[in-house]
Amino acid sequence: MLNLSFATRAFTATLLGFTLLTGCQSDENKPALSIPTQYDSTNFTTNTTVQAAVRSQLAAFVAEAQKGRNIANKLNYNTLTQLYNAGSPSLKSITTPYYAAKVDGTGQWLDMMSKASGNNYTPAPPTANSVGGVYGGYLFDANGLEIEQMIDKGLYGATLYNHAITLMSQPLTAATADQLVSIFGASPEFPNTNTASKTQNPDRFMALYAARRDKNDGKGLYTQQKANFIKLQAAIKAGSKYKQEQDEALAAIKLTWEKANAATIINYCHAVISTMSSTNPTDAQKGAALHAYGEAVGFIHGWRTLPQQHKRITDSQIDAILTLLNAPANGTPTSYKFITEPVSELPKLNQIITQLKGIYGFTDAEIEDFKNNWVALQGR
Repeated sequence: MLNLSFATRAFTATLLGFTLLTGCQSDENKPALSIPTQYDSTNFTTNTTVQAAVRSQLAAFVAEAQKGRNIANKLNYNTLTQLYNAGSPSLKSITTPYYAAKVDGTGQWLDMMSKASGNNYTPAPPTANSVGGVYGGYLFDANGLEIEQMIDKGLYGATLYNHAITLMSQPLTAATADQLVSIFGASPEFPNTNTASKTQNPDRFMALYAARRDKNDGKGLYTQQKANFIKLQAAIKAGSKYKQEQDEALAAIKLTWEKANAATIINYCHAVISTMSSTNPTDAQKGAALHAYGEAVGFIHGWRTLPQQHKRITDSQIDAILTLLNAPANGTPTSYKFITEPVSELPKLNQIITQLKGIYGFTDAEIEDFKNNWVALQGR
């Protein structure tokens, strides 16, 4: 065995202790992260070509599906499935396997929607040969569920957010923050509006709905998310010493994204309750209520099977909400009941609001505020 002298051992121990101490001091005494007030847009367009293509493909896909709202239009299944499978990456390739299987295939949503188009629909228990049709300006399946919204709003979670968490799970680069901003539906401008006359880069997708839930008082979900993205970009630029700040920003981005989704479900529950509690709503109003209901179903269902480490809500909680919505994950919907039996069915929507309030810690004031589309209300 090597026999070191006392002096040598003491010097070695001192040197090791000094190294450990200075290493700790280096981490502890690092400068506080400098966070700018605006997002740096320098390389945004170059960094987000893939995300821009995904956004454009989803917009084209949904535009084709929306043609079914006009009874004069018969949707073509092949056209719809081609749009879902087109591009690199295609929408299907970045959708959760669970949701992709529901969207495309024989007897699945695209097939059901194409068969329902070109027909009339009246909310009622389906007969043996029912396929659904147009009611109040929207296209529904035989059970009163708006498949267009299951696809459109469902893909906000199952495709767009799913793509975002894939980006978050890879080594972070300067491009990552830009890509996350884009797939959220925002831009470096963060205009907090989708009004084209007020900005060259209107908010889209979940960014738009975050804007609608934001009172523009400096405290809302959109404003919080803008700050989260600015912090993430700054922390990535600052380097590996700021890994903690990077992780903090990513966690805040995910939770705020999810809260915007939940707040929008609450908004649509409020809308259905308001319309179907009124005296003698017209068919157009009932159709709009069933449409709002369909949006709520799509927004919640799209988060099912997303990895639990990337969301607060659990799949069991999602399943409970889908059951209250009369649209069980793997069962037959009875969506029409919210129109035909509002007295017994509408209380379920209040239960959903209460459950989401508890899951996300929303205040009573926030629940009340979520009734509003603040972009429209404030003329932003």
